[in-house]
Amino acid sequence: MFVSTAYAQASGAQGGALGSMLVPMILIFVVFYFFLIRPQQKKAKQHKEMLNAIRRGDKIVTGGGIAGTVSKVIDDNEIQVEIAQGVRVRVQRSLIASVFTKGEPVRDAPKDRGNEKDKIESGAEGGEGAETPAAAQPEARGGGLLKTLLGGWGR
Repeated sequence: MFVSTAYAQASGAQGGALGSMLVPMILIFVVFYFFLIRPQQKKAKQHKEMLNAIRRGDKIVTGGGIAGTVSKVIDDNEIQVEIAQGVRVRVQRSLIASVFTKGEPVRDAPKDRGNEKDKIESGAEGGEGAETPAAAQPEARGGGLLKTLLGGWGR
């Protein structure tokens, strides 16, 4: 009647419990560092170098998807981008997503323009000996306007 039920008591704390929890946590941190943190830092460093190397004439795309050509570097934080002929906008440098093509360095003044008559005679400016691109000669490409519009269907 006055007999109580005996329950098994928990054993004392083991000395290796802290070590067995610490090792998996360290392994998880190492995996996160090498697969997430380090590549993200590397990508951020490359993006920062790309932004610092922007100069006039580069073709860029902003974070909002607007493509244009850098017409002027205003300061370290802003650049002027021409998005259409005669339409220029100021863009913060940090909002540039990518640089498509690097422009040539800006020249102060042309040093030797040469004789224009010599260039025309040699065919450099579109004289008789100059070759015209295939885009200007649709019959040379083996197609026409319809084939260009259809993207080469019906070959």
